[in-house]
Amino acid sequence: MKKGVWEAMSDKTRREIVWLLKSRPYTAGEIADQFSLAPATVSHHLSVLRESKLVTVTRRAQTLIYSLDVRQLRGLRREIEEIIE
Repeated sequence: MKKGVWEAMSDKTRREIVWLLKSRPYTAGEIADQFSLAPATVSHHLSVLRESKLVTVTRRAQTLIYSLDVRQLRGLRREIEEIIE
């Protein structure tokens, strides 16, 4: 597992974004509306999640739609299970 996934999930806001995306895809604006953070801060968190491949992005015209990619989370789960076994 890449170090980036562990780092991405170490931040509470990013974990909350992942939890939010579990239910359905969201636009960047919809995600930002869920937090009392500056839009640039939310954008940074989304960028980290994207770089770690925890989220994928689809562009529809000028709108970015973020979706959870559970493959990375499954890999993280496997690593955690190896640690605790």
